[in-house]
Amino acid sequence: QAPAPTVRPLRPGVPAGRYRSIGVSGAREPIEPTEPNRVWCKMAPMSPEMTSTFEEDPAALPTWLETRKKASLVLADGSIFHGFSFGHPESISGEVVFNTGMVGYPESLTDPSYAGQILVITFPLIGNYGVPSDERDVLGLMKNFESDKIHLKAVVIQDYAFQPSHYTSARSLGTWLQEQGIPGIYGVDTRAVTKLIRTQGSTLGKIEIEGSMPADSFEFTDPNLQNLSAVVSRTEKQVFLPPPLEDGCANSEQEASSIANKDVHILAVDCGIKNNIIRYLVNILRVKLTLVPWDYDFSKEEFDGLFLSNGPGDPTHCATTIDHIRSVMARPSPPPIFGICLGNQLLALAAGAKTYKMRFGNRGMNQPCVDLRTTKCYITAQNHGFAVDSASLPVDWTPLMVNANDGSNEGIIHKTRPWFSVQFHPEACGGPTDTAFLFHNFVRSIVEPMGTGVTTIPYSLPVHQRKVLVLGSGGLTIGQAGEFDYSGSQAIKALRESGVQSILVNPNIATVQTSAGYADRVYFLPVTPEFVTQVIKRERPDGILCTFGGQTALMCGVKLDEQGVLEKYNVRVMGTPIQAIMTTEDRELFAKAVEFCGYKVAESACCTNIEDAVRLAKEIGYPVLVRAAFALGGLGSGFAHDDDQLRELAAQALVNSPQIIIDKSLKGWKELEYEVVRDANDNCITVCNMENFDPVGTHTGDSIVIAPSQTLTNDEYFRLRECALKMIRHLGVVGECNIQYAVDPLSKEFRIIEVNARLSRSSALASKATGYPLAYVAAKLALGSDLVSLRNSVTRVTTACFEPALDYVVAKVPRWDLRKFATVDQTIGSCMKSVGEVMAIGRTFEEVIQKALRMVDESCVGFEAERFDDELLHRHEDANSLEPIKAELANPSPTRIWAIAKGFRLGMSVEDVHELTAIDRWFLSKLYHIHLVNQSLRSMTLPELTRCTVLLREAKRTGFADRQIAKQLRAAEIAPQSPSGALSEEEYMG
Repeated sequence: QAPAPTVRPLRPGVPAGRYRSIGVSGAREPIEPTEPNRVWCKMAPMSPEMTSTFEEDPAALPTWLETRKKASLVLADGSIFHGFSFGHPESISGEVVFNTGMVGYPESLTDPSYAGQILVITFPLIGNYGVPSDERDVLGLMKNFESDKIHLKAVVIQDYAFQPSHYTSARSLGTWLQEQGIPGIYGVDTRAVTKLIRTQGSTLGKIEIEGSMPADSFEFTDPNLQNLSAVVSRTEKQVFLPPPLEDGCANSEQEASSIANKDVHILAVDCGIKNNIIRYLVNILRVKLTLVPWDYDFSKEEFDGLFLSNGPGDPTHCATTIDHIRSVMARPSPPPIFGICLGNQLLALAAGAKTYKMRFGNRGMNQPCVDLRTTKCYITAQNHGFAVDSASLPVDWTPLMVNANDGSNEGIIHKTRPWFSVQFHPEACGGPTDTAFLFHNFVRSIVEPMGTGVTTIPYSLPVHQRKVLVLGSGGLTIGQAGEFDYSGSQAIKALRESGVQSILVNPNIATVQTSAGYADRVYFLPVTPEFVTQVIKRERPDGILCTFGGQTALMCGVKLDEQGVLEKYNVRVMGTPIQAIMTTEDRELFAKAVEFCGYKVAESACCTNIEDAVRLAKEIGYPVLVRAAFALGGLGSGFAHDDDQLRELAAQALVNSPQIIIDKSLKGWKELEYEVVRDANDNCITVCNMENFDPVGTHTGDSIVIAPSQTLTNDEYFRLRECALKMIRHLGVVGECNIQYAVDPLSKEFRIIEVNARLSRSSALASKATGYPLAYVAAKLALGSDLVSLRNSVTRVTTACFEPALDYVVAKVPRWDLRKFATVDQTIGSCMKSVGEVMAIGRTFEEVIQKALRMVDESCVGFEAERFDDELLHRHEDANSLEPIKAELANPSPTRIWAIAKGFRLGMSVEDVHELTAIDRWFLSKLYHIHLVNQSLRSMTLPELTRCTVLLREAKRTGFADRQIAKQLRAAEIAPQSPSGALSEEEYMG
């Protein structure tokens, strides 16, 4: 990939005052006071001179591909995986491990627990959002990292983003690795490496960099043979005091000792402690924290609680620390003790238990752990290769947590003393924050030593379902088609497996769910309250499922409840209660629920007539989004910039609904979506998150959608996840739902757009993208099952209470048939117009977008300018002019993706396209790379390409099909024929 060497402003009007690293050298360049401080940091893997010639000289890309510095990962079993260097060019050795996290690479690389290890990141697209600055927080700690430096030996990835795009980015990942002296390899088949480690167990490895030491000139190094805690620990005692509160009082999170009018002093043993642990204890829990080295003798120190930190390596090397812990435990009045990660193993060893080395360890952000006190399951972040042997625990100790996947120990607790520890990271940086309450429990055991925590196991009386009514989606319409056939079919499957008779109401005979052999009885009737009431009267079902048929079924269920039909015939609404559905559908109720949870929606108001709509729009401020309440697929919605446009849209909206919603426009913000599952026991997970290629303003059904998200940092990803879990729990959803966000690309601000308390169009996409059967699981939960007891239908061994970690990327591209309707507005916006979609799966963004484009339009071969040439010909417009291109980019139609290709062909830059579309520069830079590969192919003949294998390999990596390559190649000049009329092989190959 060949980024341009210039640094351009991201948005005008932002105050200055920061610096950016530019180029491979990492040189610091001040931003002029008149320029914005948020810029897109474009990092070049080659010299600026080479970069500037990429567009001018098609041969420059093959040249760069050929001259990249080669590197290899060499494993102890003799396996060799080839790639290219993008970090410090030095050969090293260490233990090879893998991490399944999809975000959080800056946090992982600075985690001291990775000391001595070569980290393989299973998610293929790394470096997307760059690396933040080195600024420090109020405690003097690195604000954006978990320690002061990178601790691992090297990092191995598949696809490296040379062009990061994020407002916090100060440099590229490659630049940062070079500054830190850490080797990095990209282009490696990380899936194959991961499968090998999972099959054979952890292994030693070497990184061999071209121009450095060859692999056979140095030995494999096992870091577990040395005391790694001594390597990463502080060498001197350090004291941290809580900073003054800004508003003079503690907030709801800062519930610690100061609220109880008692100053708490915690002594923490630094075996490799992460910065976020210090921040949580001091800033949130507001304790005095004394941090001591791993071998510091704290047995005679006075403190209120003892904290044992995370750290790397074999815990048995920390014999000195273990002896000191035993001394504290032997005190007449011992203080509370809490340990995490390595601290869990140290506490177990001090208690007299044993530890062992795991086959390949648990490293990632999606490990499900069950609390044995409540049987509730939590998603946790982990990084460890050793574990506690639960069978070796003394009689006065018992397991506290267990891994729901492999059954390994995840925590221990003393039966009478306030001593406990967990194997995972409650502070979760990076990762989910579901178990942060354990820090609060620790401090509470200090503040209230006589207090007794009460834990209960959820229990509900078993309800036997004899017959269940399933509301289908009705006729095929835009916004409600095959995806709800999928959801209903999965629900019927789950009912059949549970021995429950299914009654289906669906007038559409062209569906799978109405086929013979699915539902026990099918009524081909409209999904309306009148007809469904007659079915209920005749069949007398025990329960009703109204969240599997889209908006039509959902609103039918609401009407039945309002009319008292369900109560009259004693029909129980299964899964999400009606009140939760009504709250999500009524804008005022929803806004109050969001505010209660501490979040925001876009400023909005509801009305029932046009004049009130005009008045409210003026109060909110134009532009506004006008939409009908309870409408399907954004029907009748649109953006109004003045009173006239508003009156027109309001009149259309009132045709479809008695209520109009006026929202403040958030056009240009990123749009994201999380699929959430919750059971009646309050186990809650996010199965998949997705990011729209198009910014807010284009209906999700009409937008290209990428799963998982590509441009969110760890902080953003898990902040939105935490919001999703909090909202869904507050609403009381049982089953599956989705939550949509608008995220400001220039700050931490975000708004909740809506919550769909039902299976949605995106649910089918998420199910296929992750392999997690959302509709099937939602039906099982509605029948009373819980996520922990349900099995993962893919592995059939692990629990369904898990969050899939993908090692691939998925693209969904909509399909339109607008040309069939001459009077229909061809532009796409807030009202959905697509009639179908395709999904592509691959290891790079370029690959999946090209696959999807080929599938969605048979007249094109991928991301190509020629497809838009056909569109311009149809419109009778000049194919060599930029004006129709700019008009298309600013006011998109279904062909905008190919207009981007045409714009690149005519000389537009990534920045030019971004200014017109607000599409994130990361996506555009990937498309631009396809364009560069295409330009190089256009300059070559077939014989030349057969000799340039690096370009052919790059073309296949970026998703070029054979016919696409053939279409772009330049025709070879016809040479004079030999007397025989045939060319020799030498003549043909030149």
